[in-house]
Amino acid sequence: MNTRQFRILREDLYKWVFAVLAFSSLIFLVGIIFTLLKESIPIFMHSSPLHLLFGQFWYPTADPPEFGMWPLILGSAVVTLGAMLVCVPIGVGTALFIHELASARQRAFLKPVIEVLAGIPSIVYGFFGMVIVAPFLQNLLVIPTGLCAFTASLVLGIMATPTVASLSEDALSFVPRSFREASLALGANRWQTLTRVVVPAAGSGISTAIILGMGRAVGETMTVLMVAGGAAVIPKSIFDPVRPMTSTIAAEMGEAVMGSLHFSALFAIGLILFIITLAINIVAEVISRRYRLKLGLGR
Repeated sequence: MNTRQFRILREDLYKWVFAVLAFSSLIFLVGIIFTLLKESIPIFMHSSPLHLLFGQFWYPTADPPEFGMWPLILGSAVVTLGAMLVCVPIGVGTALFIHELASARQRAFLKPVIEVLAGIPSIVYGFFGMVIVAPFLQNLLVIPTGLCAFTASLVLGIMATPTVASLSEDALSFVPRSFREASLALGANRWQTLTRVVVPAAGSGISTAIILGMGRAVGETMTVLMVAGGAAVIPKSIFDPVRPMTSTIAAEMGEAVMGSLHFSALFAIGLILFIITLAINIVAEVISRRYRLKLGLGR
């Protein structure tokens, strides 16, 4: 075998190895979907999907048990919405400042800080929220407990901020410099250039960052398990304790009897979460693709 044949054989081997690795992700995805569907079938045969989704009581150990997931879905929705109200202005504002306004020294300091925040384990955020933030908010707002949806939203928003800031900064970096120069040449000041030229040009990328930050908030488990309060009831205000879907799975999976309706109901919650996060990622990919095509970056 000569050198050229050996090189071709090696390249073919690399191609097959990477192809197997790529398709393994698809196999894992199919396996996850199959497992969720298989384990969820008993609870859907026991109760109608409408009753499961919109039932107002989650008492899996009662006699007879109640598997209404509406309090859990509302808890996830309230916490996620609150987290987005925190992380979107802070994250996008941070990205705008770092990319457009900060000096080289400020940028060199802020970028590593954001990366450090992104690398902190979620359980550390949970401890911080439970030990420091919750008692502080309880005393400040004079509420019965600091472990509530408001605290969970605040901590989750801080967690999602690095994701939104980093991806938004990447979107801003793809805006051609000629856009800024043309705006300034026409007499616009720096603020007008930023708000009327740069941000609209990077709008799709920033939207993608926000959606992915929402996905991070929806799928978070340990933080909401520790600071949301753990009450599986329909919240009447943002200061009430809640139990999102992720924390329900984490809290009850260890005590659910394998093969029971309770066990199947937890997998059904996981299936709903999977569908929600899949939809979020599809929307983010569609927006990102439109953004790349708009700037002529290819498909």
